[in-house]
Amino acid sequence: MKVIKMISRFNSNELDKLAELLKEDKVISVPTDTVYGVCARMNSEKAEQMLREVKNRPATKAFPIMCKDIEEIEKIAYISDKARKIIEAFMPGPITVVLKKKENVPTYVNSGMDTLAIRMATSDEIKQIIELVGSPLFMTSANQSGEKTCTSLDEIEIACPLISGMLIGETKFGESSIIVDASSNEIKVLRQGPITIEQINKVLEEE
Repeated sequence: MKVIKMISRFNSNELDKLAELLKEDKVISVPTDTVYGVCARMNSEKAEQMLREVKNRPATKAFPIMCKDIEEIEKIAYISDKARKIIEAFMPGPITVVLKKKENVPTYVNSGMDTLAIRMATSDEIKQIIELVGSPLFMTSANQSGEKTCTSLDEIEIACPLISGMLIGETKFGESSIIVDASSNEIKVLRQGPITIEQINKVLEEE
C-alpha cells in the first residue's frame, strides 16, 4: 500500500513560512488566477533543479517566470513598445508574455534560450512571497509534466509529493493563461486563454 506524505498547508497569514521554504530551495504550490501552480525561487539553480524533479520536466523545457511588477520584469527582460502596451493593459492577469532576456540572466533560468516566458504576480499573496524571497519565481502548473493540471490541494498532494508546502486558496479562471510572443516586432499568440486575440489586437491598435 502506497503511503502518501501529508504536505503542510498554510493560510495567507503564514506567507513568511512559505517564503522560508523557498529560500531553502524547496518547492511550494500556490493558487494563481488561472490554475494551481508549483514554484521555486529564480535566483537558485538548485531550486530550479528541484522544481524539475517535482514535475519530471525535461531540461530542454524552460519554466515561466513570475515577477512582482513591471520594474522587476525590466530587470531580466527587454520590453518593446508593443510589449509594454500588452503588459500595462493585461497584467496582472491571465496572460504570459514572451520577451527577449537580458544578458544578466543565468543560462539555467531559460534552458539556454534567448527568451523568457513571464507572468506578473496575480495576487497580493504571491506578490508578498516574491518580496519576502527577494527574487522572481519559477512558476508552472501543478502537475507531472504532460499530465492534467491539478484542480485541488488534495490532487496536488498526490501528483507532486516532493513539494514542501501549499498555500490554501482558490483559482479564478480554471484554465491556463494566454501566451503572447512579444519578443520581436511581430506579435504572435502561442496559446489561447481567457484573454482573446481580439482584445490583444485592440490594445495594439490604440495610439
